[in-house]
Amino acid sequence: MPRHAARKSPAKTAAKNAVRKPLTYAQAGVDIDAGDEVVDRIKPIVRATYSPRVMGLHGAFAGMFRLNGAGKKYKDPVLVSCTDGVGTKVKLAAEFKIYDSVGIDCVAMNVNDLIVQGAEPLFFLDYLGLSKLDPVDTTAMISGVAKGCTIAGCALIGGECAEMPDIYAPGDFDVAGFCVGVVERARLARQAKVRKGDLIIGLPSSGVHSNGYTLVRRIVKDAKLGYTKSYAQLGGQRLIDVLLEPTRIYAKEILGMLAVVEKKLGSKPAITGMAHITGGGLPGNVCRALGSDVDALISAKAWEPPAIFSFLQEHGGVETAEMFRVFNMGIGYTILVRPEAAAVVLAALRKFGEKPMLIGVVGKGTGECRVV
Repeated sequence: MPRHAARKSPAKTAAKNAVRKPLTYAQAGVDIDAGDEVVDRIKPIVRATYSPRVMGLHGAFAGMFRLNGAGKKYKDPVLVSCTDGVGTKVKLAAEFKIYDSVGIDCVAMNVNDLIVQGAEPLFFLDYLGLSKLDPVDTTAMISGVAKGCTIAGCALIGGECAEMPDIYAPGDFDVAGFCVGVVERARLARQAKVRKGDLIIGLPSSGVHSNGYTLVRRIVKDAKLGYTKSYAQLGGQRLIDVLLEPTRIYAKEILGMLAVVEKKLGSKPAITGMAHITGGGLPGNVCRALGSDVDALISAKAWEPPAIFSFLQEHGGVETAEMFRVFNMGIGYTILVRPEAAAVVLAALRKFGEKPMLIGVVGKGTGECRVV
């Protein structure tokens, strides 16, 4: 130390430290008490999704689930799992403080992938990362997840809420999920290969679902549209309400249909493939059910897309091919069937409340899906 530098008195430094208030985790940005309150608030919400196969207590370090039991007994079970999030749709939910719908979206994005394998969703776990853990808002988010699980027929047996103000900007959050299901190996073995002449059945979406929101937000910004404004083209609804419509969950309808078809047709070839229409639209997802020797040919005139798609296309100046490559365009799920089994499949879907449409056919090709 230079000889002219001032020296601090040890007594004064000790006195200053003595009066300083102890630093807490809450002051650093994480509120443990708020987290405990959320746990208490969501207990009845989460328990409402339980079936007799759920084991253990709420709040345990891990969830437990009986594969067999409560009338369920699998002969040769195959476990199926998937994980997904909601994407930038959460930015709209955060901006307008509408939290429950994206919880349903999170479940849908996982479960709709799972049932493509013919699997029954068993249980779900969610991950919620946010800047600040507000008990009321956080409970609303988890309530949405629980509602999605109820629709899908699976149990919400665990999850994580992470308050990270250094990672998320004030008001921001993200939600992701993980789902496990089960399918009998015999059901997998019964699925025949897609061949020329198979028909393509489409099930309607509820709107944009959970893909393409980066483009949606760019269109709204460039066209200077109002999220809270009502538009005649949208049936007088506010734009934000249409955009935050939850993704449809097809689990009970698809599993119910599969059970009916198997009962009526036995081992006869019926369903040859299915696809959940997510990012990539019809061209990027139906092709995942095809072999390398066939193409799926879909007629865009076979259905009328919800008004939100023409609204976005017109205001954004987006080409039709790009619309089909980004969005589901009104078809959220597709089923490929043998022509001779189509009537049974269509009737079974209608029995479970679906509105199926014949939207295309399979022809010779190279494994592509073309919308014509």
